[in-house]
Amino acid sequence: MTRCPGCHSSDIDVFFSVDDVPTNSALLLDTREEAVSLPVGQIRLSFCGTCGHVFNAAFKQALAEYSGRYESTQGYSAVFNSFHRRLADDMIDRFDLHDREVIEIGCGNGEFLVMLCERGGNRGVGFDPAYQPGRVPIPEDTHVTFVADFYGDEYTDHSADFVVCKMTLEHIIDTRQFVTDLRKAIGDRPDTHVCFQIPNADYVIGDQAFWDVYYEHCQYFSPGSLAHLFRSCGFEVDDLWTDYDDQYLVIAARPSVEPTGKKALPRQPAEKDVSLLADEVQRFRLDVPVRLDVWRRRISDAATSGRRIVLWGGGSKAVAFLTTLGIGDEILGAVDINPNKQGTYLARTGHRVIGPDELASIRPDEVIVMNPIYLEEIRAQLHAMDLDPTLTPIE
Repeated sequence: MTRCPGCHSSDIDVFFSVDDVPTNSALLLDTREEAVSLPVGQIRLSFCGTCGHVFNAAFKQALAEYSGRYESTQGYSAVFNSFHRRLADDMIDRFDLHDREVIEIGCGNGEFLVMLCERGGNRGVGFDPAYQPGRVPIPEDTHVTFVADFYGDEYTDHSADFVVCKMTLEHIIDTRQFVTDLRKAIGDRPDTHVCFQIPNADYVIGDQAFWDVYYEHCQYFSPGSLAHLFRSCGFEVDDLWTDYDDQYLVIAARPSVEPTGKKALPRQPAEKDVSLLADEVQRFRLDVPVRLDVWRRRISDAATSGRRIVLWGGGSKAVAFLTTLGIGDEILGAVDINPNKQGTYLARTGHRVIGPDELASIRPDEVIVMNPIYLEEIRAQLHAMDLDPTLTPIE
C-alpha cells in the first residue's frame, strides 16, 4: 500500500502520470548516444488527502545519481546571483548570523555557504556528494570546509548554530526520517535555527507547470504539508514564505521544547486548507492534458512552417518539457549560459546544449524561455547580439 512520505497516510490519489522519463535530468552527458540511452523511470504524481503533500509514488532513490557530473548551479545568471545575495543577507539579519557555526546540507559547489560565511563572518561546513573543489572561489579569511558526501548519521557530531538546506529536501524519498534525524542531531540546543528552501508545490500545481515535474524531484511540498512535516518531527515553525516569483518555498524553524503532539502549535498564514489543495490538484488533472496537446500542436505547426525554434535553459525544466511532450527535431537545441553545460546533451531527447554565441548562426525565429524570471535578462543578451526572435515564456 502506498503511503504519504510526510504523514504516512494511505489516503493517496494518483493524478498525473508520465512514462519513460529520464531518471537523471541534470547530468553532464558528453555524447548524444549516452544521453538518449539514459535509464528511464515513471512518474506517478500522487496527492495526500490528509496533509496535502504531493509526491512521486513510482520514485526509486537508487536510480537518481548525485556525483561530480551533476550540474544544477544557476550562478552564471545575474538575476539569480542578485537573489542569492539578498537571500544570504536576509538570513544573516533574520538569524543574527555573525561569528556563528553554520552547516549547509546539499551545498552544491558551495556558493551560498561561502556567502553566508564571508558576509556574516561565520564558519561553515557544507555537505554534498556532487561537490567539486575549486569551482567556487573562497575569499581569504573565509572559514569553510566541504565534505563530498551525503549528510547522515556519521556527521551528527558537527554541531551548528544554524542549519540551512536549499533545493535538497525534494530529492529525498524518506523526508520524515531525514527531518527526524536532523532534530535528533540538534539535540538539546533549542537556539539552533534551521532554514529549508524547496520548490513551491503551490506554484507547480497551481500554475500547472508540468515542466517542473521530473524524476529527481520525488517530493512537492506546499506550505501546509511542509509545516506539518516539521511540526511532526519536533520543530516549531517560526515563518513560512515564498520567494523568487513564488517559485521557491522557505521555512524557518527551531527545535520544539515540548514533546511532539503535546502542544497545539499555531498555523502560519501561508498554510492552505487541504481541501483547497485538492481543488488545485483536480484542475491539474483535468487541464494539463489539454495544455500538453496545445503545446504539441503549436510546436509542430511552427516547425512545419519552417520556423527555427530553440529553448533557453538547458537544465531539468527543458528535459521535462521535451520528454513530457515527446518533442524531437522540432526544437533545434537548448541555450544555456553555463559554460559547463555547453556542448553536452539533454537526457533522453539528445538535444545539444549550446552557448548564446551560437545563435548568431542559427538565427532562431522563436526562443521558448524555460523560466520566465529570466525573460528580461535573455532579451538583453539577444539584443546585444542584434537578434530579435519572438520570446515565448512557458506558461
